[in-house]
Amino acid sequence: MGRRGVVLWYVLATALAVPASATQEPTVKSDQQILVELEQGWNEAFYRKDIAFIEEILADEFTATYDDGSRGDKARELALATEFNQQVESAIQDEFTVKVYRDTAVVWFTLRLVGIRQGQRAEVTFRYTDVWVQRDGRWQCVSTQSTRVNPR
Repeated sequence: MGRRGVVLWYVLATALAVPASATQEPTVKSDQQILVELEQGWNEAFYRKDIAFIEEILADEFTATYDDGSRGDKARELALATEFNQQVESAIQDEFTVKVYRDTAVVWFTLRLVGIRQGQRAEVTFRYTDVWVQRDGRWQCVSTQSTRVNPR
């Protein structure tokens, strides 16, 4: 085998030794995927009291309309996360619908909670509508509204 053959063999051997994942382009996430991940992250951050994460994703003008009809701002949402002391066994978000309108998006989803409340096992379901805006290349939530779903 001539020098050219050795070089070709070396190039082929080296190329075959590289894992396929290393040669693939990184996956680009869609805005829909990013927003679902932000919603899931917000939910998880609330239960583990990750105030920094929540503060980062809420816009300064954030407004919440809670299931009892009361309203709150960013400071109240952060206080609720700080003071949260319920025992949550599971918190499942599903039924996501995400619509993106340029730099604004609306996310609808269902949250099913199971846990202990006042010593009793409790199961509640909420439907959420969240409005997000994209600023400086990142999404921030400007509004949330939750509605408690009555059991049938």
